Amino acid sequence: MFSHFSIGRKISLGFAIVILSTIVAFYITNTTFVESQEINEEITNNHTPSIAKLEELKLMIVRSKMLISNWVYLPSPSENEDKVLLNRLTVSDYPNLKLELEELSQRWDDSTRATLDPLFDNIEMLWSNHEFVKQALNSLDNYNEPMNLFMANSMVEEGGDIDNYTDQTLDMLQVLIDNKKEVTKVITATMIESFQKVRLLIKNLGIALTIAGIIIAFLTTRTIVSPVRKLRLILLDLSKGIFPKSWINSRGDEIGEMANALETVVAGLRSTKDFAIAVGSGGYNTEYTPLSDQDELGQSLLVMRKNLKEYSEDMEEKVRERTAEVVRQKEEIEKQSEQIAELYEQVKDSILYAKRIQEAILPSKEEIDQSLKNSMVLFRPKDIVSGDFYWFSEKNDKAIIAAADCTGHGVPGALMSMIGSSLLNEIVNEKGITKPSEILLALKQGVIKALNKHPSSDQTKDGMDIAICTIPKKGKVIEYAGANNPFWMIRDGEILETRADRQPVGIYGDNLDTPYTNHEIEVEKGDSVYIFSDGYADQFGGPAGKKFKYSQFKKLLVDLQPETMKKQKDILNTTIEEWMGDEEEQIDDILIVGIRF
Repeated sequence: MFSHFSIGRKISLGFAIVILSTIVAFYITNTTFVESQEINEEITNNHTPSIAKLEELKLMIVRSKMLISNWVYLPSPSENEDKVLLNRLTVSDYPNLKLELEELSQRWDDSTRATLDPLFDNIEMLWSNHEFVKQALNSLDNYNEPMNLFMANSMVEEGGDIDNYTDQTLDMLQVLIDNKKEVTKVITATMIESFQKVRLLIKNLGIALTIAGIIIAFLTTRTIVSPVRKLRLILLDLSKGIFPKSWINSRGDEIGEMANALETVVAGLRSTKDFAIAVGSGGYNTEYTPLSDQDELGQSLLVMRKNLKEYSEDMEEKVRERTAEVVRQKEEIEKQSEQIAELYEQVKDSILYAKRIQEAILPSKEEIDQSLKNSMVLFRPKDIVSGDFYWFSEKNDKAIIAAADCTGHGVPGALMSMIGSSLLNEIVNEKGITKPSEILLALKQGVIKALNKHPSSDQTKDGMDIAICTIPKKGKVIEYAGANNPFWMIRDGEILETRADRQPVGIYGDNLDTPYTNHEIEVEKGDSVYIFSDGYADQFGGPAGKKFKYSQFKKLLVDLQPETMKKQKDILNTTIEEWMGDEEEQIDDILIVGIRF
């Protein structure tokens, strides 16, 4: 039946199929686009703002924990900036954010919206505990009330009511945030799935159209006269530079005339092709006669032959010059590579030399063991050189030992550790100062002077956190002073912590002479004392990739009490290596000093 169609009808049928398929594809695409617009509007106007506000609330809760901790640990008047910020957060910022969340929640599903009330109730309980702390410490005089300070400390420290309510609130917030993200992910996936269906439909329509086109083209081709089809193939081959191997039989009609004219064209093109091949192969003396005076291609080929000959001669000279230049550049690159390798080795040697210097400055284990028989030092630098260092000396029948954590690690930290060690030698061994609080004050002043810093100048936090103990050779009372690093004593399975002053050895506020607290601690036989840096507790690892934390560190030390100090050191080292595993790298220098009496 199709064979009786005219060419016009066949073309019309093909166009009809294409137009119909296009209309179908347009309708489905438009429908999908409208649905996607609605989904996108839901994401933009509901889910994304909701997640943003929940994240903002999460940040507000974290910030409130910091501000209430500052309220407790940093005595200050009521107009202190942190206190004003905390009051504004609970009285103004939070209620406004709550209203925004309640408005957004009107578009949430019932199950998700139902989680808001418990969350807000939990936050109200958190604010209630905040208010208790504020009332207990509502003036500078109240900080001198031991009971008020004790109750406030117990609420904000780890395990306290405020700490627990904060963690619960953050957990609830995270669940809600994850829920909203999952909903967003699901509806986004739905939108993508719709687009994929449209894409599949369009693809199938395209395939169907292609197949239909092939069928129509095949049927149409069968109705076209064979000589015309062969002429078309010859022309296509010529357009690709392929000359025909067979020819059309001579005919007395227009097709025959067309074939004869085409044969003449092919003969001229073949002659031109042979000449071009010869010139391209370097035959610049090949003879060639243009097809006519108007043969622009032939004339151009003759000019090209002349130019190519001159160009070839010129290029040979340039190749020789360029080859010499490449050889020179290669030699220059090899020379620079050797210089870089030499520079790398020099830097590496310098760092290794710095390590030897630092190791020479650190006291030897034998020196410490002579005075403190049952002691240990776990020292694990993060890099080749360390920002943590320990120091030991004996003066006036007393052993003075320190554990310090300098700003940074690696080479910068090591340079600071050398400054600290040198200053401690000067303060204790030359000036004879053995009282820990006085040592810290002198050390702070020495560090500031060494770094040429003053409170009114650049406030870069260069310095160190440090704990120092003075242990008499006779007597049971040791002295301790700390700059951010505490003192732990374990007696009868219980850790007794002496808190450090919350000021580093370096610039702190405007007063360079702010004293440190000197603590006197009576020890008994069997007691173990520890001073340390924060590297052990802050190390990431374990199944969840979290920090080791001080709570786990304390429990580990208590469990190790039956062991000797040497055994404790080995277990501490093995434990942190197993905690890191193969996934985590050491993030900071680690230093622990332990002494058993």
